[in-house]
Amino acid sequence: MEEKVVRKPVKKSIRKKVCIFCVEDKSAIDYKDVAKLRKFVTEKGKMLPRRMTGVCAAHQRILANAIKNARMVALLPFKGE
Repeated sequence: MEEKVVRKPVKKSIRKKVCIFCVEDKSAIDYKDVAKLRKFVTEKGKMLPRRMTGVCAAHQRILANAIKNARMVALLPFKGE
């Protein structure tokens, strides 16, 4: 009888992203800080998801509100160029 050798899949060493707002120990995200908010928005003006940015769930909710407020005050565009 032949035995089948089952190989385990090789895990890639992907480093887990850490929330930059938790590292900086900031609970409030200012909607007027456009330079920081632009990091979380695509070129077309869409918000980036958590899995791409590495932001925790609590800060993602605060970040989404800050981006929406910045759009309403015309600091960020609703649609990109």
